[in-house]
Amino acid sequence: MKSDAKSIEAYLAELPAERRAALEKVRQTILENLPAGYEEVMNWGMITYQVPLETYPDTYNKKPLMYAALASQKNHMAVYLMGIYMNDAAREEFEKEYRASEKRFDVGKSCVRFRKLDDLPLSLIGKNIAKLDAESFVARVKQAESVRKLKKNAA
Repeated sequence: MKSDAKSIEAYLAELPAERRAALEKVRQTILENLPAGYEEVMNWGMITYQVPLETYPDTYNKKPLMYAALASQKNHMAVYLMGIYMNDAAREEFEKEYRASEKRFDVGKSCVRFRKLDDLPLSLIGKNIAKLDAESFVARVKQAESVRKLKKNAA
C-alpha cells in the first residue's frame, strides 16, 4: 500500500492505532541505531532512511540510495534492509540470527515482514541498521555496480 503522505507524521497518523504503535517502536529502534550520514524522509510512499543526493548523486535512477525503509502494507508491515540485500554473507548471518531468535520468520530478499511487533526481533533490526555507516554503504553500492557492469560486459 503506497501512501501519498508528505510527512512521516502524516503517514503514521493515517494508520490504524495498532500498526501505528508497532511502526513507531520500530522507527525508534532504527533512529537509535542509525549511523550518521543518513536522512529520514518520506520517499517511495514509505518512511525511508537514505543517503542524501548531496552525499552521493551518481545513482542509476537519480534518486537517493535507500538504506532502509519502514512501511505498512496491505497484509503486513515491513522493514526493508538494503544493507543485507546486497551482501550474501550479511543476509545469511541475519537470517541465521533471526531464526535463532525464535520469532516468526518471514523474510524476503530485502524485506522483513511482520504482522505484529512481537514477531520482530527488534534488537537484531537495530544491530543490522547500525552495521553500515553511509560511507561504507555507498562503497558497497559502488562495488556491486562495478560487478554488475563487469558481468554485463562479459555477456
